[in-house]
Amino acid sequence: MDGIPLPWYCPERRAILEFADLHIPKSLEKAQRRNEFTFTIDKTFDRVMEECSRTPRPGQGGTWITDEFIDVYSRLHDEGMAHSIEAWDADGELAGGLYGVDAGGVFCGESMFFKKPNASKLSLLFLIDHLRSRGATWLDAQVMTPHMKAFGAKEISRRDFVNRLHAEQKGNKKLF
Repeated sequence: MDGIPLPWYCPERRAILEFADLHIPKSLEKAQRRNEFTFTIDKTFDRVMEECSRTPRPGQGGTWITDEFIDVYSRLHDEGMAHSIEAWDADGELAGGLYGVDAGGVFCGESMFFKKPNASKLSLLFLIDHLRSRGATWLDAQVMTPHMKAFGAKEISRRDFVNRLHAEQKGNKKLF
């Protein structure tokens, strides 16, 4: 991807979710069994990013998902490096989703949104099932949030994260 400046911020503490430690709250298990949503991969990447950019976040005065950011990530998507998961309701309306980057065998989640209850959380569970089916054992959530903590995410040091990332990249897993 020549010519695309893509600064990378890596916090001192990085949130990851190891699939072996995944905890699904009982209420979410019930929602998962109701099977209210249909999930797709990469059906409407740009729209997922746009919806994420409109999602209000407590304590944040705006969004980091600018038009320029969407443009760069759309090009990453065109190159097969960035991906989205979409949740569709029974009427065929986009109910939620998430997007992120395949960093060479590890999915690095960027942002999530929902318009209907549990749509983003169930999108995450769909993603985890997809990643597991391709041999992945963890994903990068970047920063700890209450939702990720409830799923069993933990924080590791930047050094541990970079070491784990390098180890995964040697495995050449094809996640998508």
